[in-house]
Amino acid sequence: MSAFLVASPAMSEQVGNVDVDWLGNDIVIEAFADPEVAGVTCHVAYFERGLIDRLQKGDWFEDPSNSAISCRQTGPISIGDIDRSDEGESIFAERRSIIWKSLSVKRIFDAANQTLIYVAHARDVQDGSAKMSLSTIPLYQAPDR
Repeated sequence: MSAFLVASPAMSEQVGNVDVDWLGNDIVIEAFADPEVAGVTCHVAYFERGLIDRLQKGDWFEDPSNSAISCRQTGPISIGDIDRSDEGESIFAERRSIIWKSLSVKRIFDAANQTLIYVAHARDVQDGSAKMSLSTIPLYQAPDR
């Protein structure tokens, strides 16, 4: 069963799928470009339960909250109109259950260190999760020679 997409600023493309067991469970890898920072691409990996696993456990509508993220400069960086508050802004979200849980990616700008921070985390209506992953992109420029 695939994850359910929610409205989000960035659209993703599945670029990998790793089979992890005979129950049909997979690690799915998606790529998405930051919608307000040209030249940045993030890859998010998450666990997706297979049909046999769902039948065995009886939990049809939920996938685990675990995720990993890696963001890299993939072209010249050009920062658009981004939120510069310490809360940052959500740039990607994907449902991990029908109602309650989603995977979210936020971008935070660390002005003092000239770094973009991307944090992938689970959002849950009731029970917040400490499961998260972090990736950073430095914005320093190499000196001309």
